[in-house]
Amino acid sequence: MLAGWLAKRHCYAAKAYCFVKKPNKMTTSTAQPVASQKWVGEFLLLSSIWGASFLFMRMGATEFGTFATAGMRVMLATLFLWPIMWFRGEWPALRKHWKPILFAGVINSAIPFALFAWAVMHITTGLTSILNATVPLFGALVAWLWLGDKIQRLRWLGLVLGFVGVALLAWRAPGGVGAKGGDTGLAIGACLLASTSYAFAANFAKRYLMGIPPLATATGSQLGASLGLAIPTILSWPAQMPGPRAWAAVVAIAILCTGIAYILYFRLIATAGPSRAVAVTFLAPVFAVFYGVVFLHEHVTLWMLGCGVIIVCGTMLSTGLIRRGQS
Repeated sequence: MLAGWLAKRHCYAAKAYCFVKKPNKMTTSTAQPVASQKWVGEFLLLSSIWGASFLFMRMGATEFGTFATAGMRVMLATLFLWPIMWFRGEWPALRKHWKPILFAGVINSAIPFALFAWAVMHITTGLTSILNATVPLFGALVAWLWLGDKIQRLRWLGLVLGFVGVALLAWRAPGGVGAKGGDTGLAIGACLLASTSYAFAANFAKRYLMGIPPLATATGSQLGASLGLAIPTILSWPAQMPGPRAWAAVVAIAILCTGIAYILYFRLIATAGPSRAVAVTFLAPVFAVFYGVVFLHEHVTLWMLGCGVIIVCGTMLSTGLIRRGQS
């Protein structure tokens, strides 16, 4: 999920950021035939890492709270990525383009991270991850409304199919820890709002961050998110110091699911191409559901899995992945 994208993101952001690699390292799935399948291991690793972010969010948010979890995540990620960016000589790019990069961090990390951190305390992590997979749906819609991208009939069908899946999922959504009354519906709304924020961030990057080195963008966006969440984090800091388990979860989501995941993400774009990289979005929920069942004893229904399949199919149609796979 890119900042958050990257949080991981997330995802539709791949299409925006896949063009910011340096020319001598950039590749596409059509320009570079993948002779070996070495990228498959990194693909599975990245999917498993981003899938684990929802588990770590739940573990951290139950003690840190919403804003402190999101704030610590981006602050620690910034500390991890900054020396790497400096060593690679990408600081001048960040200094030159600091305004749009910092703003991208607010809409691509600060807002969605906080929304997801709240949502995982009210619905299952598996459901949260499936809703996160709607980012490409909102991304295609935002690109159409804002950037004037054309949407062919097959992609329109994918958008309709995807949002129908979301509606069906929300209709019979399983609650999570502490879910009360309308909390489930509000949590689903928070997830969809976070996905919309990711979508705006991806299109913002496509329009204003093209050509900027990816590590400068990733590091700067985490810095921007840190600044945006600094005051809410301080004001909402828990009165009782969180335990080692919560601290370990926050460190893991910052270093592993944000810092290291971003490095793997850009490497996957370079080695396997953007079309394969964006498919991480569809596999990460599988790991998230698995982690939720094993470690949090969450209940998974056939309805939830069926709606997840509908959403993924709609997303693949709306992003053109199915059409490209057939051509």
